[in-house]
Amino acid sequence: MRSGLKGFELEDDDEAIIEGSFDDIEHFALEEAVPVVAIVGRPNVGKSALVNRILGRREAVVEDVPGVTRDRVSYPAEWGGKRFTLVDTGGWEPDAKGLDASVAMQAEVAIELCDVVLFVVDSRVGATATDEHVVQLLRRTKKPVMLVANKVDDAVQEPQIAGLWSLGLGEPHPVSALHGRGVADLLDLTVKAMPKESAVAQNRLAGPRRVAIIGRPNVGKSSLLNKAAGEERAVVSDVAGTTRDPVDEQVEIAGRVWTFVDTAGIRRRVHMQQGADFYASLRTATALEKAEVAIVVLDVTQELSDQDLKIIDLALESGRALVIAFNKWDLLDDERRKYLEREIEQRLDHVDWAPRVNMSARTGRHLEKLVPALDKALESWDSRIPTAKFNAFLAELTQANPHPLRGGKQPRILYGSQVQSQPPTFVLFTTGFLDPGYRRYIQRRLRETYGFEGSPIIMNMRIREKRQR
Repeated sequence: MRSGLKGFELEDDDEAIIEGSFDDIEHFALEEAVPVVAIVGRPNVGKSALVNRILGRREAVVEDVPGVTRDRVSYPAEWGGKRFTLVDTGGWEPDAKGLDASVAMQAEVAIELCDVVLFVVDSRVGATATDEHVVQLLRRTKKPVMLVANKVDDAVQEPQIAGLWSLGLGEPHPVSALHGRGVADLLDLTVKAMPKESAVAQNRLAGPRRVAIIGRPNVGKSSLLNKAAGEERAVVSDVAGTTRDPVDEQVEIAGRVWTFVDTAGIRRRVHMQQGADFYASLRTATALEKAEVAIVVLDVTQELSDQDLKIIDLALESGRALVIAFNKWDLLDDERRKYLEREIEQRLDHVDWAPRVNMSARTGRHLEKLVPALDKALESWDSRIPTAKFNAFLAELTQANPHPLRGGKQPRILYGSQVQSQPPTFVLFTTGFLDPGYRRYIQRRLRETYGFEGSPIIMNMRIREKRQR
């Protein structure tokens, strides 16, 4: 199939995909877990300009990068020979009604998932009430925090930042992200503050695999963690303005050690009906970001809700491996069982590839069955198909069932390659746009042929045109 690409216009990175089949898994096993630097601050303080200045190129900071959640964007960066991951967080809306808790939550998420914080304030505006609210969280963290006073375009403006000492985060560092003034000095200090080994970007192929327990409230997430851990875990503090330590626990199930990340501590605040859903989804997204596989816990005694489906969608969007745990199975009666089977068939058909475990977290019944389900999902998540084998699969598939004609033309698949695992991600070079139904057909046939049980499959297209003679 590759020979068919010779007559088509290819871009520079196309060649990298074609040449790099990435069939050697050791490349991933040796990948360095680089430190993570988070840039946080209110809207319009210059975070985007600082991101672009550090990266040395203009980036659309609102564009999603694969492998990160929707509300934060990460980029690989380097300074003085030191590689790190730069995370740009969403701006905080200081005056939006009912979002005070959301502000605090954004700060907590940024702190949990980074090694160094760059807290950006507008030197021309000075410290605001919103800045001070978040500083209460930053003061309590044991991670280095750099107070960045942006929009200091010349030495004449430097005395204006003296008032920022009142925030209690130490010396403010004057920079002009727009002109580059002071950014090099800031990066020198940031690199010195970085740990030798990241505390958050752990090498996924080393140590116990990380499992996120997610689900709506009262479905049994904490019970599952407690039963697996063999003890009652401390309840997370509900005091406003405190940084929540991740509720992580190494547990042993059926002779295997796992790191469980619990999401049961979703705080619901009085007079914040609208903010509660936001808060819950942020906590779930944080756990997924730190995990490799998600266990979605469903309560079989209750009807499958829209919230259950939204949480499953969050897991799919995160690209993590997936296991569905049907909890409270010991409380299921015959009548409810009949309706449950119908609900699963109608509402969970889009994740029929995910391993399912019928269990009781309260009694521990069938808890050991989680291990083969997790193993199966992670094996699929890690798996790779050699390029030659994948293209042979595509040739056989398109010959047996070619893409239907659209407007008198028939899009063809010229070449394909799996460009990464975790999750399995494929790129198809085509002569035209492939219908969503045909892409789902390819994914379905991939699962029939190679399994991928418990892992999402990402299918990207690159449409290429013939060279003009």
